[in-house]
Amino acid sequence: MGTAPISAIAREDQVTIGQQEEGYSGYSTPLAQSMKKQREEGSSLAEMLQDAREKADAHQKQLDKLKKVTPRYGDAPLEAYARISRARTPSQAGSAAGYARRRAMQLRAALRTDPEHADQIRAAAGQLEKAVGRANRKKLELNREQLSRARMKRMARENRRREEQRIRQELRKSQAMRAIRESGYFKEAEIANRQADQLTATKMELKAQAEQLGISTQASIDAAMQGYSAGTQLATVDVDAPMPVPQVDVQA
Repeated sequence: MGTAPISAIAREDQVTIGQQEEGYSGYSTPLAQSMKKQREEGSSLAEMLQDAREKADAHQKQLDKLKKVTPRYGDAPLEAYARISRARTPSQAGSAAGYARRRAMQLRAALRTDPEHADQIRAAAGQLEKAVGRANRKKLELNREQLSRARMKRMARENRRREEQRIRQELRKSQAMRAIRESGYFKEAEIANRQADQLTATKMELKAQAEQLGISTQASIDAAMQGYSAGTQLATVDVDAPMPVPQVDVQA
């Protein structure tokens, strides 16, 4: 009689344990599925990030290639001359000189990073260095013109018409000469840019031909360019040379 209760208790414990095991086994399947889903989502996210990085790198390489293929170094001197031409006060002329000076320094530094377009860079930098001197010259001229206008006003107050007319005539002559000179700046820059482009294109063509023939690239380029440069040099128009003074009608 003493063993019956013990066996009954044992059976009840077995039933309870079996129910607990069934409960745990019921929870194990959703947990495993959730963990598997999280792993799949993490893997998918990593693949998406990797794909985005690859696309960004490819886009950046394409942009770098476009920048390297189409340099526009010749735009800098044209912009400098445009600023000089637009200058109407000494401070504006000084600002144009500062722009030309900064761009010339930047182009000189670009020689180290883009040796393939060294001729274009040198031509543009040379024009910018000229632009600095030309802007400073215009600054002095504008200062003199301000003084001339002040003298004209004083002559008008003093009823010295002859002297006023003389000063006005000199002022108009100097302005006309400067306008002609500044239009020559643009032509000079365009010629320098065009011949620098031709020189660079010729060098690249000779380099490609030398590589195809399998001969020494540098030696062939140097030999060919010596003959090419003998007949073609970067043209410079002497726009700062003295020119005939245009006739100005004082009575106009």
